[in-house]
Amino acid sequence: MTTHHTPLYLISALALAVSQGVHAQDEQETKVQANQGLETIVVTGVPRRTTIMASSSSVSSLSLEQVEVSTPRSTAEAFRIIPGVRAESTGGEGNANIAVRGLPVASGGAKFLQLQEDGLPVMQFGDVAFGNADIFMRLDNTVQTIESIRGGSASTSASNAPGGIINFISKNGENESGSVSSTVGLDYDSVRTDFEYGTYLTDSVRFHVGGFVRQGEGPRETGYTSNKGGQIKANLTKDFESGYVRLYYKHLDDKSVGYLPMPMYSNGDSIAGFDAQSDTPHSALFTKTVRLNGENQISSGDLRDGMNPNVDAVGFEAVFDLDNDWRIENRFRKSSISGNFNSLIPAEVGSASSIAQSIGGAGATLSNANTGEAFNDELAMRIHTFDVTLNDFGSIVNDFKLTKSFSDDTSLTFGYFASTQNIAMSWLWNSYLMELKGDNAALLNVTAADGTEYSENGLYAYGTPYWGNCCQRDYDTEYDTRAPYVAFSTKLGDVSIDASARYDSGEARGNYAGAVTSTVDMNRDGTISIPEQNVAGIDIANASPVNYDWSYSSYSVGANYQIDPSLATFARISKGGRANADRLLFGKVRSDGSVADEDAVDEVNQFEIGVKKRFDSFSVFATAFYAETEEQNFEATSQTFFDREYEAKGIEVESTYFMDAWDFRGNFTWTDAEIAKDALTPEVVGNTPRRQADLIYSLMARYSYDKGAAGVSFIGTTDAYAQDNNDLKFDGYTQVNAFVSYDLSENLNLALNVNNLFDTVGITEAEEGSVPENDIIRARTINGRTTSVTLKYAFN
Repeated sequence: MTTHHTPLYLISALALAVSQGVHAQDEQETKVQANQGLETIVVTGVPRRTTIMASSSSVSSLSLEQVEVSTPRSTAEAFRIIPGVRAESTGGEGNANIAVRGLPVASGGAKFLQLQEDGLPVMQFGDVAFGNADIFMRLDNTVQTIESIRGGSASTSASNAPGGIINFISKNGENESGSVSSTVGLDYDSVRTDFEYGTYLTDSVRFHVGGFVRQGEGPRETGYTSNKGGQIKANLTKDFESGYVRLYYKHLDDKSVGYLPMPMYSNGDSIAGFDAQSDTPHSALFTKTVRLNGENQISSGDLRDGMNPNVDAVGFEAVFDLDNDWRIENRFRKSSISGNFNSLIPAEVGSASSIAQSIGGAGATLSNANTGEAFNDELAMRIHTFDVTLNDFGSIVNDFKLTKSFSDDTSLTFGYFASTQNIAMSWLWNSYLMELKGDNAALLNVTAADGTEYSENGLYAYGTPYWGNCCQRDYDTEYDTRAPYVAFSTKLGDVSIDASARYDSGEARGNYAGAVTSTVDMNRDGTISIPEQNVAGIDIANASPVNYDWSYSSYSVGANYQIDPSLATFARISKGGRANADRLLFGKVRSDGSVADEDAVDEVNQFEIGVKKRFDSFSVFATAFYAETEEQNFEATSQTFFDREYEAKGIEVESTYFMDAWDFRGNFTWTDAEIAKDALTPEVVGNTPRRQADLIYSLMARYSYDKGAAGVSFIGTTDAYAQDNNDLKFDGYTQVNAFVSYDLSENLNLALNVNNLFDTVGITEAEEGSVPENDIIRARTINGRTTSVTLKYAFN
């Protein structure tokens, strides 16, 4: 890609202004253009630094100030204002489903989109079961900008990222400043303190350090402190005459509740006693589990851990300009990652009598496990614990680039990317019964007609027999990726041309084991109860190997035609790939550890054409896209494999408008997607992929005044089908968020933020594809209205 040189543009703009005799207007235009970000230098997904206007890709750069208008309550909520990105951020602080431009989310996570911090992947695979990449990163005040690239150019910029890249770029002390802030929930339990500071230690050495600490119940009622922990990030930079060296450190230890699909009526209405917008099955009366661990030893799990990533990462970045117009760059990171994922999912919501009789036979009844009183309510929940120990998700990543510039407009880049990603975890699931209630629901026991107890303290099975004991699993795998790549860019008159290619190869090694049942006295009371007669553990003696290789080639060719300084058009054709990892286990990996070539890699072909136009105070970027996507996948909640091809076409539009003290920003993406082929369920061919709306949009308005600012955002979607059978459909919705801030003094600011101002119901996913007989589905919705106040002190 070619760097568009800002000085040339400023000179032409100045000459025009002088010829018109309006120097003040020139200053205003320059300010407006800077605000529009059209001359912003981007570094994500490009072989060399370039401006947004000169790029032949769809790129965006967001500042924290722009993100704050949307009042995000989690990291993934901030992604909803990025054009082309569909972020289903209803899972809590992590575990979001993220799609881009109609590329599918058949199971979960961000399969075709890579999340990065400072140019390197957080996880090499964005859809690891119970290890989605957003679980291991947090948005805080240490972030300078969020850069994103959508479309095929990402195919050759990163491994396993054919759909795009979202990159958090950290502050580095170049701007000598700092801040400390405290945010308190007014109508929900949350207290958070953020801090950050950066400055020069000497003329050539600078640093930045910051992070956050928080605690509270969170936006939904769990009955206990379910969000607790924090993060610290630091970097140290040594500047040299021809470049710099930067060292990084990050520590994250943050417990946050994970929200899984929960009961509600099919139209989104709440069930009596359970508010779909503010409740959750979590309960202070149910915080501990007892199970066999990955080594079949009796152990305990704590539901209060929720999603609990423990991350320690160190790295460095070195960039130098060498003689004869050479430039060398190297980025390295080593991450140690472990933790837990522990949450509750209703496997069934039904009448108390039918659930009791399915376990204890005809005439069986339920009783409150705490009081012993008979449970006579109509509805109950069969609960499965998604109790997962993340034993080792550590990684080592290195990206090396060497660039030769032949002129200001022509360059050739050679690179080599290498990574090792560990995926080792244990699934330790149990089965319980609970009352359907949002405020500290009680566990329920099952008693047969003859008085036989079929459960203990709400637990009726060690394992998940309702799902065929699918989910006692243990695997210890390692995925090595190697990828040489090359990129060429030049400029012929007003046309910038870039071409790049990448060859990814890798190997997967390790083992995995499923469930085996045995009799175990789990509570050590000397008596074998009915649940203890069949305890699901790990079949360690019969572990299966993982031993396969993969490879795929990617390319991307694009051109940007600068028609005049305010108008450009671009086009791109790309082919990319995505290697499949842990979701191939337990179904796609053969007995000898091998995998069919067509299962190992999913390919994506993309075509794009777009236009970028700017006026004095208005700009618009529009991109038409088409994508063909292969996918092999597995979904844990439904125990379903996928073997499909998808097609998607659409239009992505991003725009900004400035009027005096007003700042308007917006984007929308229209997508027409369909399932083109399906080897396992051919009856869905021609249907719309689940949860894919025709239109998603984000609109924001910000007004700045002498003592502060106020803003409002509208984030929404049209109707979408719950599942691929295209029967149950979710209504579209618009979520309105608002904020107002006021400067109490020169450096002290008070802000009020409201998320989901009008308490809108918005369903993002559901387990059911059709309306069941009792009209109750298990779904995730956006949280109800939450209001917070922030006091921030900035200093330098």
